[in-house]
Amino acid sequence: MSIVTLFVDTSDEKVSSERRFDKSLTISQLKDKLEPITGIPYSTQKIDLYQGNTLQGPIDDDERMLGSYPVEDYMRIHVTDTNPHRVKNQYTDVSLVEKFELTEDEYQKRTDTVRAFKERNRLGRFSSEAAEQEKAIEQARKEAASNIKVGDRCEVLGDDYTAQRLGTVRFVGETKFQPGPWVGIQYDEPLGKNDGSVNGERYFTCPPKYGGFVRPTKVNVGDFPEDDFSMTDDELEEM
Repeated sequence: MSIVTLFVDTSDEKVSSERRFDKSLTISQLKDKLEPITGIPYSTQKIDLYQGNTLQGPIDDDERMLGSYPVEDYMRIHVTDTNPHRVKNQYTDVSLVEKFELTEDEYQKRTDTVRAFKERNRLGRFSSEAAEQEKAIEQARKEAASNIKVGDRCEVLGDDYTAQRLGTVRFVGETKFQPGPWVGIQYDEPLGKNDGSVNGERYFTCPPKYGGFVRPTKVNVGDFPEDDFSMTDDELEEM
């Protein structure tokens, strides 16, 4: 199963969230999942794919799979409502209503919110089990990152933790696209997703499709010689 992490937003800016989707989803199935996220009915969704602010093109064939489009981690899906009759008026336009807004700090201090209820009752991500698990994962990532340095040769593990790709470490540290430590890899072959930059932020430089970012726990450093792809078959046989 291949999973891609995408940002989802809408034209009215009411929705902006990070979601994970299976690339094997058809666009029809994707629309079903986007409807409760965006509030836009399946039948009137127009989906566009962006890399940062650069339009990559429409996602418009209901029968195609999501993975058949050039989707990469941390790209953006922009959903537009094409229904011309869904017009706001003085009774439905919430922009005409005076909004009650709270800062994040003010929200955290309130005791009558869903978040406060979950915290009091230790539910969901506030449960002791979830907190301990998250703490253990974060500690493991930090420990793994401390043993990785720029210039190290490495192998990158897949989701099943078997070795899949060889490369060289080009970046170790925090990023803007997600919290926690990440390792930037320049792969030996064009098996990556970027050129060392994500959403317009550059972390290292390498040829397009040779760069990728993975969690430190999926990187093994060691003596992994780089394959010489320029050698002929005859030269390889002589070695």
